[in-house]
Parts: sequence; structure tokens; C-alpha cells
Amino acid sequence: MPVSTQTEHPALADVVAAFEEVYPPSWAASWDRVGLAVGDPADRVAKVLFAVDPVEAVIDEAVTWGADLIVTHHPLMLRGVHSVAVNTPKGRIAHRLIRAGIALYTAHTNADTAAPGVSDALARAVGVTGPLRPLEPDTADPEGRRGIGRIGGLDGPMTLRDFAAGVARGLPATAPGVRVAGDLDRIVTTVAVSGGAGDSLLGAVRAAGVDVFVTSDLRHHPASEFLEEPNAPALIDTPHFASEWPWLSDGAAALTDSLVRRLGPDGANVETRVSTTVTDAWSQAIPPA
Repeated sequence: MPVSTQTEHPALADVVAAFEEVYPPSWAASWDRVGLAVGDPADRVAKVLFAVDPVEAVIDEAVTWGADLIVTHHPLMLRGVHSVAVNTPKGRIAHRLIRAGIALYTAHTNADTAAPGVSDALARAVGVTGPLRPLEPDTADPEGRRGIGRIGGLDGPMTLRDFAAGVARGLPATAPGVRVAGDLDRIVTTVAVSGGAGDSLLGAVRAAGVDVFVTSDLRHHPASEFLEEPNAPALIDTPHFASEWPWLSDGAAALTDSLVRRLGPDGANVETRVSTTVTDAWSQAIPPA
């Protein structure tokens, strides 16, 4: 919905506070870097672009649209840097954002563990129905709702072939597509999912006794060893970007709802947009001759 020109837009500080009410930074992993990376908390925000990655193509989209804030899932500076000079990739993005007056905020593992969070959105996108429960629960959550990954069921049994086709249809199209390991005629009814890199969760998947695990960035050796186990669940490997993109619309809706709760209807005078720019690192897949 377009913003009103008759009502003052909220300050960046208010937008951040509203978003952090839904995705508290304290939920992030100790190694993570979430929160405001670029921006003046006193600046006003009229347009917010949600995207998976803080890369040049997303900055281009934000500048063209006239965004005041970009909310990304992945951090710009996850690992320590010693320079933000414009001749470095991260420095170039930081300089572009500052020159354009665009703030950058990141919700990463705090959005992964949230309930609902990244994996809830992935589960819905690939046809997994509720109730969903965490694959790896957050021990700090007494209600047992938060955690990494989700486990759920399907509306009815189907072959792995048909389920994998549904996964491909439910996620953004990317050059690598979807990879499948397992008997395509196998019947699946229970599914585990985890947005982003998920081979650290293979032990939890095996213990959960599901039929198939949908995640990203599965490495050869862990996947190969996993599949050698008797009655091992099937594996579906999706591009990292694709498995996390479904959450963006949830994040945008959560921000609007939180602004209304905190500031009233006039306080939510912010337009949101979900980027459809495909930022998966693998832009080409060359089929065999």
C-alpha cells in the first residue's frame, strides 16, 4: 500500500524497535551479526525493501525504487573487516548506501529461530502443513516453539518425485534448480526443513525419523555418509537464496503489524516491498553435452 503524504513517516529508530519486537537480536547466535549496520536512527523511513542479500543488485533496486531502508536476511559484515574503503566489496556497498541515504538492517539467525521464522515460511512454500515443531529447539524458549528448522507433514502421502517437483514450484526459480537424493518412488509423509545451510542438522533429521529433509548447501561427504545409513531420509538440496526468500514477505508483514501496535495506524505509514532480484551466487548451470 502506498504511503500517505499527509502523515509523518516513522523514524528509523522506531522502525528498528518495531522489527526487533518481533525478531529480538538476543535470539541470534553468538557468532552472528544482526541489527542496524548503516543508517542514522533519526532519519525518517517511508519505503522499506526486504531482500536476502546485501549485494550490488539489491542496492540498485533500492536506489531505483527510492527505498530509505533495506532489511536483509544476510549480514553485510558477518566477519570482521579492517577497512570499508570504496575499493573493497563491502566498503563499496557501505559507501553507496550512505551516499544514497539508505539504511541497512539485518535479521539473520534471530529470524531463523523465531516462531514463525524463516523455516516456517519455507515449510509453507514447499507444501508442508502444520502443526510445525522445531527440528532443533531453542533451549532458552520455555514454550518450545522457537528453534532452527521445522518438522511437519503433508496433506497426504506422495512420491518423493512429486514432492520434489512441488518444492521446485514453490521456490524462486534459480539456475541450479533443486537436487534430490533418494528413491524417487519412495512415499513421503513427514518432512523436515531448514532454510539456509543445513548439513549440521543431519543428525537431528535422522533422530526425528522424517521421510525427507529440505535444506541448502549440503556438502558431498556429510550427505553421502548420511544416505548410507539404513532407512535414511531422502534429501532435497535447494539453492541457499531460494530457501530463505519465502520469509521476506513474512518479515515485511511483521514489521507493518508491529508498527501499528506500537505507534497506531498512522505510525505504520511505511511502504514495504519484497525484492524479486535473484541473488543466488550460482547464476549459470551448464547441462552435460
